[in-house]
Amino acid sequence: MLNEVVSRLQNTGTLLRANALLLLLVLSLFTAGAYAAESLPDGSSMPWWGWALALFITCFFLGIVAVPSGVGGGVLFVPIVGGFFPFHLDFVRGAGLLVALASALAAGPSLLRGGLANLRLALPLAVLASASAIAGAMIGLAIPANLVQIALGITILGIVVLMAMAKKSEFPEVAAPDRLSSALSMNGIFHDAARNQKINWQVHRTPLGLALFVGIGFLAGLFGMGAGWANVPVLNLLMGAPLKVSAGTSSFILTLVDSSAAWIYLNKGAVLAIIAVPSVIGMMLGAFIGARLLHVLKASVVRRLVISLLLFAGLRALLKGLGIWP
Repeated sequence: MLNEVVSRLQNTGTLLRANALLLLLVLSLFTAGAYAAESLPDGSSMPWWGWALALFITCFFLGIVAVPSGVGGGVLFVPIVGGFFPFHLDFVRGAGLLVALASALAAGPSLLRGGLANLRLALPLAVLASASAIAGAMIGLAIPANLVQIALGITILGIVVLMAMAKKSEFPEVAAPDRLSSALSMNGIFHDAARNQKINWQVHRTPLGLALFVGIGFLAGLFGMGAGWANVPVLNLLMGAPLKVSAGTSSFILTLVDSSAAWIYLNKGAVLAIIAVPSVIGMMLGAFIGARLLHVLKASVVRRLVISLLLFAGLRALLKGLGIWP
């Protein structure tokens, strides 16, 4: 009886904290409305709250598909919002890091409880990626926006090609772990609800994986779009982690990498509440649904949708940077 009461109190406290956070975010949004006109382009006919509502709806649906696909919210947010919303790309990239961070944080507890995110696998990779993400953010803010837009479009189209050609393995075969992964205890067990069985897993090629995550972190900071699109292939195809563990661990890695790069954008004033607040709220709510879908939904179900979205957004970013489609 006592345990039940304590459990209910804990759940109530968690709900109160969540409601308080949501209220704080909403109040921040309406405070930002007084300054919103300065961040919108001249001649914009839509009121500031119209853009906020459009961002919220867009990010809600992006959050739903981001977690099961393992690409993170930022890689969808930056090219789509940067290409079709009237905001400067620096502000979009700053908000993109917060969006990717919010998506990962919202899904994190559920993924950890379900054994789909592994701390021992994530932490060594995240430490290296976080350091390089800071360098990428500093360089990205020093480059003209049109050049970043062109580089972003090329990168997104490259991601589409990699995602389309990559043959993801749901349960890769790892004959034996390497010495480094054994020393770091990069292994575990998770329950696959789709098969209703427990899966033992281990990884190999850890040194190469660590090296690749340095480059992944740099790109995450440079474009402000997270790096789930690269995390999952490296964890799954190179290191041999199961696909669902790779997607779950990727979300956890994003929490550390994106928070490191986000501080650079915050310090430079490249984060606006009118863009970040509705985007973060929408992405968090969508990610809650996406995290639940990951347990029962095959990642390939949303893969085609994500590839289509990225293809369209990548072409738009490239043409916008070149001045062909303003």
